[in-house]
Amino acid sequence: MLTLYGALAVCLMMVFYALEPRGRRFTLLFAVACALSSLYGWLAGTWPFGVVEAVWALLAVRKWWRLDPHLPQTGGPD
Repeated sequence: MLTLYGALAVCLMMVFYALEPRGRRFTLLFAVACALSSLYGWLAGTWPFGVVEAVWALLAVRKWWRLDPHLPQTGGPD
């Protein structure tokens, strides 16, 4: 069950990362998926993975917080 949980968390990370340009909410969902993946790392006994995923979660929350919800999202710099 733990392996299935970890696979699901990583798949969610990939999906939400790919959808980030579509809206701010996907950045927050990516952060949540990173936190779930971090939890998997700790539960599986692979603490370095847990630490890295926790850092990704914090960076994604910071990115979400800094995005202005009133501005249209772009795919990147022109």
